[in-house]
Amino acid sequence: MGTIVVGVDGSPSAVNAVRWAAAEAASRDETVRLVHAYEVPRHGYPDFVTTFARLREGMRHQGEQWLKEARAAAEETAPGVAVETELVENEPVTVLIDRSRRCRLVVLGSRGLGGFTGMLVGSVALALAAHGRSPVVVVRGPRPNEPPPAEGRIVVGVDGSAPSTAALEFAFDTAHTRRGELVVVRVWGGVSFDDLVSHHPLRVDLGEIETQERTALDEQVRPWRDRYPEVPVETVVVKGRPARMLLDHAERAWLVVVGSRGREGIQGMLLGSTSRTLLTHAPCPVAVVRRSPQGEESADATP
Repeated sequence: MGTIVVGVDGSPSAVNAVRWAAAEAASRDETVRLVHAYEVPRHGYPDFVTTFARLREGMRHQGEQWLKEARAAAEETAPGVAVETELVENEPVTVLIDRSRRCRLVVLGSRGLGGFTGMLVGSVALALAAHGRSPVVVVRGPRPNEPPPAEGRIVVGVDGSAPSTAALEFAFDTAHTRRGELVVVRVWGGVSFDDLVSHHPLRVDLGEIETQERTALDEQVRPWRDRYPEVPVETVVVKGRPARMLLDHAERAWLVVVGSRGREGIQGMLLGSTSRTLLTHAPCPVAVVRRSPQGEESADATP
């Protein structure tokens, strides 16, 4: 499985993703596979401007050039890293979901070029996070098109669900490889909970709830602490909204990790809310880890 697939579309953001993936591959002696997928439109342009055949050839030539530039960026970032390139005429989401079945990781930039060839985070990354078979990393910086942070902690959001345990496993493994510090964040409360407290303040013991949340977090983290005793771990239990709390911790992070689907209800970290917010607003790369290809949660078994 030692391959990292990177979606390439010629944008500065995609180049940042290539550099991030090359450094990650070098740390594990893996291969970087640069993929550019393009779909030639059959309508929407005047016939007197170009023809389908000429447009198709032009898009293929442009893709080859972007892949050449991406390879140069990868080799400059991590000299000696194994780099492969692939040019495919097909819809980008379809191609990358298929490639995700045969790689350890898919990496994308946060802002594509748009138009016919762009890989926009709102479509491709969210589709991969929901339907891909490998973890997906969207490489972001503090501002649009800026490089991601070169250092910082790894922050992972958990809520007790099996997908969040898969995210926890990914985060511990990454911290082990990078010899970095890990911060595990469990957020409780939220809008529905605040409404419950406002209507029934005397029936809610906030101290007891926080103690229960702390116990649940310790139990979820313990197997991974035992497996990776060398990883420095800080655990955080906080009341609030998951996306807001994780964004606060992301300010000092190298990577934020979340599961693709959290627990349902007021405490769940769902792709449609927390992950979507992080993918579009975090100041650092975001990894979304989903369930296994067989439909079973990839982290049902503890180490």
